[in-house]
Parts: sequence; C-alpha cells; structure tokens
Amino acid sequence: MNSFLYGVALQWKLDIRSKSLLVTCYIVPLIFFFLMGGIFTSVMPDMKSTLIQSMIVLSVSMGAFIGLPPSLIETYGSDIKKCYKANGVPLYLGVVTMFISAFIHLMITCIVILLLAPVLFKATLPANFPLFFISLAIYIIVSLSIGSILGLTLKNQAKLTMIAQLLFLPSIMLSGIMFPIDLLPKFLTIIGRIFPAFWGYKLMLNNGFQFENLWRQLCAAYF
Repeated sequence: MNSFLYGVALQWKLDIRSKSLLVTCYIVPLIFFFLMGGIFTSVMPDMKSTLIQSMIVLSVSMGAFIGLPPSLIETYGSDIKKCYKANGVPLYLGVVTMFISAFIHLMITCIVILLLAPVLFKATLPANFPLFFISLAIYIIVSLSIGSILGLTLKNQAKLTMIAQLLFLPSIMLSGIMFPIDLLPKFLTIIGRIFPAFWGYKLMLNNGFQFENLWRQLCAAYF
C-alpha cells in the first residue's frame, strides 16, 4: 500500500512538470475561465447560475481528452513499458497512478473555479455541496476513463490528437455550457447526448442529481 501511494505521489509530481498536463489541466482552462467568465455573465446574466458548472465541464473535458492520453502514449509506447516488465511491476500500475494523478489535478482546478467564480463574477454557488462534489467526481472519472481508453488504444500521436479533438469540441459545443441547448437543431441535440459532458453538466446543476442523469452519465463511459 505504501508503495502504491508513493507511486501516485511520484506520478503527481511528474505530471506537474509535464507541459502537456500543465497546459491542459491548469493554464488553458483557467485562462478561459478568467477571460470568458466576465463575458458570459455580461452578455447572458442568467449564466451566473450555471457558470461554475460550465467552466468545470470545459476544464475536465480538456484535461481528460487532450491532457491525459498523450501521457499514456509516452509511457506505454516507450521503453518505460519495458522497465515495468523487467522489474516485475504490473502494467496496469502506470494507468492507475496517472488516472488518480489526473483526477487530483482536475479536482484542484475545479475547486479553484468554484472558489473564484462567486468572487470575480458573482456566480451562484451549488445549493448542495455534497451532491455537487459527488456529481463532479463521477463526471471526472467517466471522462478520464474515456481518455485512458484513447491513450491505450491509439499508438499514433497524430491520430490521437484528431480523435481527441473530435471528442473535445462536440463535448463543449453540444453540452449546453456555451449557450442553451434548446437553440441547437434537434439532430445536434441528439448527438450532444452521446457525450459525457452533456450529462455531467446536467448532473452538477442544482436539482440535477437524478437517476436518469446519473445512469446516462455512467453509460457514456461505455459508449
């Protein structure tokens, strides 16, 4: 157990030094939050009630789909995998430690957004914090699961980048975080329901922790 915790702590420190995860889990999401938070709440004042959830969905989607998979390719597509085998280390250990490390990084970013949004943009805090954090944890786990599958199954960096963008962009544009989902054509609304961002967003909203949103969010990981 101590070895496992040491591995997680070591991976967390390595991820901090990773430019990929640093950019996708912290820099870009927080810059977007600082720049667009004021714009969104000025143009659409009603968005103050959903700003926290919207910025969190963007941050998690970027970190899970664009940040995590390249790190998995670097590990399992290089000599590090051979080192695991040579030293008798289970191959799954790298995935687990990266998963947990990415979870912690994304949770930190989400908490920063949660704390700063009411101060900077007068955003509305979640009505029920326990349910909100449970919903957030589920959404992060589902998103990271999909990101892990991408990183383990795709060995070509160019192909991975393309598919990751194909997941990330619809997750943002069709989830309802940028504008009301009712403004989209019916067929785009149906497509948007495929992505975990749609259900994660609904799950984190006040009174959104319902069985339908929960099971559809969990099903999105196995789509």
